[in-house]
Amino acid sequence: MFEHLLTLGDSSEVFIALGAGVFGLWVLCATVESILKTRSRERTRREIAAYIAEGTISPEQGERLMMADPNKDEN
Repeated sequence: MFEHLLTLGDSSEVFIALGAGVFGLWVLCATVESILKTRSRERTRREIAAYIAEGTISPEQGERLMMADPNKDEN
């Protein structure tokens, strides 16, 4: 059943298999990164909403915090 894996006749087959494995790993890592970023962003939004609800910050301050872009260059 797996005999062909043990007898890769051509070195190009090995490189193709390695390339496919690296590509698959890259896609997996990019997906996990995207999920973690989204989860973190939503958690922050919920925390800001909770602060607004308890009256610690005003709705205007909360709106400014939610609209703030942490990736913007500060010059």
